[in-house]
Formats: sequence, structure tokens, C-alpha cells
Amino acid sequence: MQKPPRFLLFLYSTRNMAGSALGIAGLLLFFTGVIQQYWLLIVIGLYAIGVLAAPKDPQYDLKLSHQLQESDIREGLEGLVHKIRGKVPKEILERVLSIKGSILEVLPQIMDLSSSDRNIFLIQQTALDYLPGALEGYLNLPRAYANLQPLKDGKTARQLLLEQLDLLDTEMKAVVQDVYRNDAQQLIAHGRFLQDKFSGGQENWLV
Repeated sequence: MQKPPRFLLFLYSTRNMAGSALGIAGLLLFFTGVIQQYWLLIVIGLYAIGVLAAPKDPQYDLKLSHQLQESDIREGLEGLVHKIRGKVPKEILERVLSIKGSILEVLPQIMDLSSSDRNIFLIQQTALDYLPGALEGYLNLPRAYANLQPLKDGKTARQLLLEQLDLLDTEMKAVVQDVYRNDAQQLIAHGRFLQDKFSGGQENWLV
């Protein structure tokens, strides 16, 4: 996601919103006759007070430790969900929980595979990079900017994030199906091996 202009970030920031609210309050005082002299200075002063008094929009660091142990990935995902809960819309949290569920469902089987396997690469990259990176880019934008300002093809940061999460969710579900399909094929192959190995075995033992 391309970094937006700084003036736009400030325009949508909590500080500007607070300053604007106090400035509008000053204008209302002027139009209702409560203040007359120096009204413009008062309005500007109220705006400045709002800007200076309001807290900065928080910045999030959601990057996970690039450890490849199963426990590290599991704990990292749980921590990620804890950090974003209550800070993202319901539909975003639901998709993150779905992605996390798919990863944790097959994580024990995946970690037994070679690191060059496509499935383990997708799991690791999604858990350690793709998912936290997408969420971090969204959360580090002012909420009004992320929800209202078109960024690409007329879509807001919120809409773009939902598209990315849908793609990750679909990919992780495909990984789950792939793992189960491989397990089923291995089970069938093992059954054939046993059948070939021991078919007619009783007759051989009796000879």
C-alpha cells in the first residue's frame, strides 16, 4: 500500500478532528453573540488547543518473530488477535480468526514437512508476514482515512484489506484441504502396502 500524503493523514487525524471540533464550537459562540471581539483569534486558539491536547493516533507494530517453531507461530497468532481485538471492524476480525483457525488446524502436520514444501512456506509467510503486514498497514492509518479515503480503484484501505484477507483466507483453506488430501492418499497407500504385504500371509505361516 502506497504511503499517503502527510497532509491527508493529518486531515483525518484525531488531532485535527479535535481541533476542528473546538474551532467549530468557537464559531458557534461567535454566531450566537457570546463572543464578539477577537473572535477569530479565539477560534484559532481553540483549534490549536484541540490539536495540541489530543493524543496522537497510535502506531502498531504487529510483526511476529521469525521463528519457525510450532509454539512460536501459535503464540504469535494468539498475540496478534489479542492486539487487534476491539480495534478493527467485526468483519475484519472474523476473517483474521478464520485464517488463524486454518493455520492452527494443520500446523502440527505442516511443521513435520520439509521447509521447501509449498504448504509450510505459505503457512509461515502468512502467519509471520502477510497477515500482520496487512493489518499493520491498515491500523497505522487514521480510522477516518482508512474507512473513507479512496486509495486504489475507488476502494478504501478498509475495502482493500478485506480483499487481501479474503485472499489469504481462501489460500489457507486450500492448504487445509491439500494437507488432508495428502493424509488420505498416504493412508490409502499404507493400506495397499499392508494388503500386499500380508495377503495370504496365514497360508505362508502354516507351511
